[in-house]
Formats: sequence, C-alpha cells, structure tokens
Amino acid sequence: MPQHPALSVDTLPVVVIGAGPVGLAAAAHLLERGLDPLVLEAGEHVGAAIRDWSQVRLFSPWQYDVDAAARRLLEASGWTAPEGARLPTGGELVADYLEPLAATPRLRGRIVTGARVVAVSRAGLDKTHGTDRAQRPFLVRTVVDGRVVDHHARAVLDASGTWSQRNPLGAAGLPAPGEEAAARFLLGPLPDVLGTDRHRVADRHVLVVGAGHSAANTLLNLVELARTAPRTRITWAVRATSATRAFGGGDADGLPARGRLGARLQEAVEAGHVELLTSVTVAGFESAGDRVTVTLDSPAGRRALTVDAVAGATGFRPDLDMLRELRLDLDPGLEAPSRLAPLIDPEFHSCGTVPAHGAETLAQPEPGFFVVGMKSYGRAPTFLLATGYEQVRSVAAHLAGDERAAGKLELSLPETGVCSSALPQPEVDGNAVVGRTSGGWRGPAVPQEVTIGFPTGLRHGRSGS
Repeated sequence: MPQHPALSVDTLPVVVIGAGPVGLAAAAHLLERGLDPLVLEAGEHVGAAIRDWSQVRLFSPWQYDVDAAARRLLEASGWTAPEGARLPTGGELVADYLEPLAATPRLRGRIVTGARVVAVSRAGLDKTHGTDRAQRPFLVRTVVDGRVVDHHARAVLDASGTWSQRNPLGAAGLPAPGEEAAARFLLGPLPDVLGTDRHRVADRHVLVVGAGHSAANTLLNLVELARTAPRTRITWAVRATSATRAFGGGDADGLPARGRLGARLQEAVEAGHVELLTSVTVAGFESAGDRVTVTLDSPAGRRALTVDAVAGATGFRPDLDMLRELRLDLDPGLEAPSRLAPLIDPEFHSCGTVPAHGAETLAQPEPGFFVVGMKSYGRAPTFLLATGYEQVRSVAAHLAGDERAAGKLELSLPETGVCSSALPQPEVDGNAVVGRTSGGWRGPAVPQEVTIGFPTGLRHGRSGS
C-alpha cells in the first residue's frame, strides 16, 4: 500500500463543500468551536445556486432563514438583521445575508470560489483499505480554472446541495426517449416566466410537469402572465390520480405563504386557467421545428401533446459520484443517510416534518465525513433551512469533542403542513420557492425546504410527475 507523507491531521482545516446558507452556517459554527473551516464553492460567488432563482421568494420568513452562529458573526461586524416576519427573495437572501456573512473578517479568506469538488477520498487510500483509515486525512480534489487542486482536511462536511442534479422527466428515473435532444425546449425547474424567460412562454403553449412547489410557482406565474399575454396556454401534468396533495394544507399549514400557494393553484385549476392532466407520465419527446411533441402515457392510453416549452419540476437528486471513494451508508431508495431516511421518506410523510437531528443521525462509516443540508435529504423533499442549521451546529460540536452539545438537539419550527401516512403517491418535487418579486402575482412564496434548498432553497424530490 502506498505511503503518504506524514500529515498532522489535527492541524488541518475542516473542509466544507458548498457556500450556500448551510455551508456558510457550518463555517460559522466551526469557527465558534475553535476549528478552522475551508469552504470550497463550485460557483463564482457564494450562494451560486440561489442566484439561479433570485426572482422568487422563500416561504419561510427571515426568522427561520438566518443561522444563530452566522448571526453572531454578522452582528460583530455591525450587521442589522432583516425584519423577521418578512419573506425574502432568493436575491435578498444572497445580498442581505450570504454576501455580508462571507465578507466578515473571520470568514473572508476562508472561502474559495470557482473550486468544483470532483472527488473526496483518504490520502493514500482507496475505499477498499480500512486499516488506519480514520487516522488518514481526507483528500478533497477540486478543479479550478481547469487545473486539479488537492486539499487535505481533518473532516469534511458536504453541503453542496442538489440543485445541479435535476431529475429527468422520464417516469423510470431515466430521461424519456428524446429528452436530451429536446433540451432547447426545456425551461428548467424554476423559470423566470415573468422576466428573463417571458419571451419563451408568452402567448405560447407551456407544459408544466411535477406536483411540488416549483411546479406551483411556475403555474401561478404563468397564470399571471396570461393576463397580459392572453394566448398563453397552460397544461399541467401530474403522475398522481389527483392534484389534492399539491394543493396542500391551506389554512392548516404552519407556513401561511405555502398554504396560500396551494389554495391559489387550486383556484386557478378550477377556474380553467390551467388544464390539469392526472395519472400521466412522460414517455417521450420528438422535436419538430420550433415546437416539441411530448408523448404522455395514462391508464386511458397514450396521447401526444405538442407544446412550445416544457417546465420540468420533477425534483432533484444528490451527486454521489464525487463520493465514490468514501465508505457510506445511504438509504437505497432516497440516497439519504440511512438513519435519517425513515424520518423523511415522502411515501409516508406528506409534509416533511422531521425531528431535530444532528451528528449521530448523520454519521457515516467514514469517520469525520457528514452530508448536511439539502443533500442530506437525498431525493426526499421539504428540507428546511433551519433543519440544516441545527445539523451543522451539532456536527461542529461533535468535531470539537463536545458530545453533550452535539446530542442536545433543539429545533423550533412551525408545522410544515398537514401530515398523513401511507399516502398513495409520493411528492415528486421538493423545491421550496414560490412567488414573483415584482409585478404580477404577489401571492406567497415557497421556502427553502429547499431553497433553498433551498426551496433555499431548493429542493429535491423523486423523479417523475
């Protein structure tokens, strides 16, 4: 077995992958614990994924969107917190929170942007070797400006999220035949149909696929668009036998903005502004000129629907390729840590309510490695920022050797909807964002159950519609 030059593991930084809300919160907690964080961000700026949906609002108010350790770090630099009950947009979350946080004296210089992590391993060992594994530093390989740059770490927190790994539209978790060739007709999960993407959808026929918050966001904004572009036609395809679940808990939802979102969508469908197709799956695409024909399968048979654009809001999945050389224990279905998976499985939990959890629940067979934030939910939806903040608080305490603090879990959240069990259809999308920031519909937004991710947020969810 090849030998690696001696490295003093205790002097190495803790690498945090991702400079989104949870990644930066992790860095703040590590600093408070006397540990040295190094944050590696694939994008050119912090909050890179959130910038892709900067025009939408979270449905969690500011009071749930700011981490406690991050707040302390910011206030030490003279920062004033936004009004707690207000719903921020993605752009505001970046400009008023993440950018000031990254610029604080203690974090500035510890964040490397434009550094895409392509692999995490152990220095000198592949995953087949177990002897002295825990004593070896982690090797985190990045690509920066086309060059390979390796970092060594005492521990690694993967807070890279799931935004870049979108589920395909095909029902089997695979791209439907012709889906890749039809890429120019695909709008993505959160298109700005009232802004930069307006020219692609105004006075055209748009198909929205998916039953989560991203789909609801797009549908309602398309309804608003149709007020000034009356030839706009909206078709909504879901795999479930009804859209009841997408309409949500209404007044019973602990996040009122999200409850109102479902109610407004139901009103739009009942008023005929949105054509709803239930019990359908996407079976194929065929591009012809400036339109695309989507083949839909249903119990009634196969039908072809020719449209101008398709918004695929079918959720996200974690990038596990970068973790191939680590010893992981992940749920085979959700691709989430095995001890967390039963608490978040969307086949049994409709609202995503989950008890506070931390280092013990997230621990892996690879000592010192943790998947946190949105990525910890794997393919499951309804992740909340506050849940991720408690995760990294606990993990930081564990890494500092304070097991009592790591195990003392506290999380104060509103009820995230009306829960039930053994639901017949899983939710397919976890995105937590909704609502246009200016002009048009001014209804609620959807949070980073996300959105953040995040959805800070943005979410995840299972493939299909």
